[in-house]
Amino acid sequence: MIAIVAIGLILTMMGCGKYNGFVEKEGIVEQTWGEVQSAYQRRADLIPNLVNTVKGQADYEKETLESVVKARASATSVNIDASNLNAENMAQFQKAQGQLSGALSRLLLTVERYPDLKANQAFIELQSQLEGTENRIKVARDKYTKAVTGYNIAIRKFPSNFFATIFGFDEKAQFEAQAGAENAPTVEF
Repeated sequence: MIAIVAIGLILTMMGCGKYNGFVEKEGIVEQTWGEVQSAYQRRADLIPNLVNTVKGQADYEKETLESVVKARASATSVNIDASNLNAENMAQFQKAQGQLSGALSRLLLTVERYPDLKANQAFIELQSQLEGTENRIKVARDKYTKAVTGYNIAIRKFPSNFFATIFGFDEKAQFEAQAGAENAPTVEF
């Protein structure tokens, strides 16, 4: 009888320790996801200023500006709650952000045709802020990837996986490289 009580006590203590560890790791995943969203929001907030600066300085292609505005609207409409970071939602988020990245790239490539705009101090400052923001996005994504990896490993290890299943802890989705990311972009002058 004492052996059964001891085993039950050990399993209960192990379960409590594992549960608390999972909660902590899940909290870190949620925090780093918030940092990712914050970095993407900063980029989205810069875009109206960038578009307005470009509009004011150049006889610009309307289609290019509209695609940036439309992609921004699409990207900001996709919100994923940290508790629902599954592969499908992550793919939808990445697709929207990828469309915005592509539209921004087209906008910045088109700017090359406007020397006055490239020399405009407001545009230079916005371009610098956008570059800094892209770096912040990369850092936030890297931190998120590290947190998710630690969490996913913790819930898959034995005997932790037994407790993770009992307590309902599921794997979180990682960022995946976009199609064609392995190919270097073509730069033409």
